[in-house]
Amino acid sequence: MSENETTDLPLSVQIEGLLFVAAEPVATASLAEALDVTASTVERALKELDESLQTRGLRLQRNAGRVQLTTAPQLAGTVERFLGLEATSHLSRAALETLAIIAYQQPVTRPQVDSLRGVNSDSMMKSLMSKGLIQESGRTDGPGRPILYSTSPEFLQHFGINSITDLPPLELPEADTSQNELLKG
Repeated sequence: MSENETTDLPLSVQIEGLLFVAAEPVATASLAEALDVTASTVERALKELDESLQTRGLRLQRNAGRVQLTTAPQLAGTVERFLGLEATSHLSRAALETLAIIAYQQPVTRPQVDSLRGVNSDSMMKSLMSKGLIQESGRTDGPGRPILYSTSPEFLQHFGINSITDLPPLELPEADTSQNELLKG
């Protein structure tokens, strides 16, 4: 197929093909450059592609300005059986608590997580890192330049969400206003 024949395909279809062969999430700027169009044109085509995928077995997943194709979360059990994967390990309450703090406060340092939890979170964060659910995302400018942590693309896949903005709103109990102020940042 010549390059002229590819331009006959809708842009959303061309993007789908590029995302299918990409080994990792792709920046929209990279897609725009590869297709010789503007980033806003790519965004419109991504929206069109996302809408067309809603009735199919694939979804678009966005994280940190990058996008990739993933299987629909509803197919997780079927895919696990097909691939012969063991049931995924469950996260402890402490791990879920730590992960929730990181997801809603990211980027966040370990001392900030410790402060909110009221206990040392070092082992929980190491566990979440080893599972690929969180990642180092930089360093602060403060004393000692502590590491900043954020959720990873695997976090989105594990919980079946397309973007961190799809997390449910944080509902805090009214009784503990001091903790509420801490979480609100």
